[in-house]
Amino acid sequence: MESKRIVIVSPVRNEGEYLPAMIDSMKKQTHKPVEWLLVDDGSTDDTPEICKQAAEEHGWIRYVRKPDRGERSVGPGVVEAFYYGFERLETGDWDFLCKMDGDLELRPRYFETLLGFFEKDPHLGAASGKVILVEDGKEVEERTSDEMVVGAMNFYRRQCFEDIGGFVRQVMWDGIAFHRARINGWRTRSIRHQDLNFLHKRLMGSSHKSVYHGRMRWGRGQYFMGTHPLYLLAIGCYRMLEKPFIIGGVCIVAGYLQAMFQGMKRYGDREFRRSLHAWQLERLRIGRRLEKLPPPTQGLYS
Repeated sequence: MESKRIVIVSPVRNEGEYLPAMIDSMKKQTHKPVEWLLVDDGSTDDTPEICKQAAEEHGWIRYVRKPDRGERSVGPGVVEAFYYGFERLETGDWDFLCKMDGDLELRPRYFETLLGFFEKDPHLGAASGKVILVEDGKEVEERTSDEMVVGAMNFYRRQCFEDIGGFVRQVMWDGIAFHRARINGWRTRSIRHQDLNFLHKRLMGSSHKSVYHGRMRWGRGQYFMGTHPLYLLAIGCYRMLEKPFIIGGVCIVAGYLQAMFQGMKRYGDREFRRSLHAWQLERLRIGRRLEKLPPPTQGLYS
C-alpha cells in the first residue's frame, strides 16, 4: 500500500492549544498524506497563524479559511466545514479519505499500519485506531465498540465513501456513516493496536459549553439517528460508569427523551432504521443483524 494516496480534511476552530502537537505528529508519519487541508472554521485564537506557518513549511499541508458562522457548531457544523474543505482539495485521484480533528496526537506509524489492515481485508471500508485519554496523569482507552469508527478520525476507502453517499450534514453523521457502510457490504472497525492508539485531547461527547451539554446533545443525536429505545437505555447505563459518573449517562437518556417529546425530526431512511435496530438488538443479545459479511482473516483484528 506504499503507493496509496491519502487526503485528509481537518475542520479546526480555536485549536491553538492542540494544533502544534498534532502537526508535529503528522510530520513524523512514515506514510504521509499527499494533501492535508486544514479548514479554519472561524477561529479567534492563534489557530490561523499556526495553520499558515505549517502550510508554508510543508508542501503537503494546505490551509483555507471558511467564513465564520458566529459560533461553534458540533455535528452539522463540523460536516459543513469538512465539505468546505473537501470541495477545495487539489488532489483528485486519492485512494483514501480521512476526516480528522485537530486535537489529536498520532504515533509515527499510524497511517502505515492502518493501510496494512486495509490491504489484508478487502471488505474493510472504514477504520480508525482506539482513542486514548489522559486521566489523572494516566493513559486510559476510551470505551468504543470495535465496529464503530471513531468520529475524531474517520478514515474511508474511496469506494466505501462513495457507496454511502458521503457524510450527512446532521448530528450523528459519523454513526450514520459507519452503519450505512455496513449496510452497503463494508466492514468498519476501530482497531486496538499499539501503533493505532492515538491521544484525543477532549472527552468524546463533551462540548465547548460543558460535558453535560455534550451528553445531552449525544442523546438528541441518538434520537435523530433512530436508535432503538432499549439500546439507548443500555447506552445510558453503560456511560454512567465513566466520567462524569452517573450524571453523564442520565444526560444522554434525558437528551433522547427531550428530542422525542419535542418531536425532533429524524433521519428519514426507514430501511436504515430497520437495519440499525437489528444491529442494536443483536448487541443486546435479543436479535440478529440483517447483513452478513465474510469473516476477516483469523486473528487479523485480535
